[in-house]
Amino acid sequence: MSSSVIAKRYAKAIFDIARSQNLVSEAETQLKLIVDAIEKNADFKTFLASPSILPGNKIQALGNSFGGTLYPFVLNSVRVLIERGRQNELPAVVEAYLEVAGAAIGRADAYVTSAQPLTLNEKDQLAKKFGALLGKTIRVHDAVDSSLLGGLTVRIGDTLYDGSLRNKLDRLDKALQSSAK
Repeated sequence: MSSSVIAKRYAKAIFDIARSQNLVSEAETQLKLIVDAIEKNADFKTFLASPSILPGNKIQALGNSFGGTLYPFVLNSVRVLIERGRQNELPAVVEAYLEVAGAAIGRADAYVTSAQPLTLNEKDQLAKKFGALLGKTIRVHDAVDSSLLGGLTVRIGDTLYDGSLRNKLDRLDKALQSSAK
């Protein structure tokens, strides 16, 4: 079974429980916190991946590191992943959760890359424009890449909207090269 299929199954199960308890955004936050904690601490990541450490000890350490603040269904979901040796799937489960939850509540995440930092007003305008285009509420996550030269790229799900100056120059260069032949 592929990694994405596994991640989607876990994400759907977590979402179903979260929705039944009206904790959809809280579950998202907790899942992200767990993944961030694991990704930012190489020793903890190695500890969780070690086959010589019992799954119960891994789960106890994870629960202790969050001081008992995790919802039981979130911790139990992570426990099942660890017990089945699939702790490396956790980032994919979080991504799949974002998709499942977004589809169910009419929300999408837009990953915007621009040559310069976006202002709050520009983020709001992008959210409104793409929200109207897709009929969803859009959350904008921005990053800066000066190699774009100008303009921006927007990735929502599997779709990439490329309005970067670098892309326009590349297309112009290809057109000029093909016409010169």
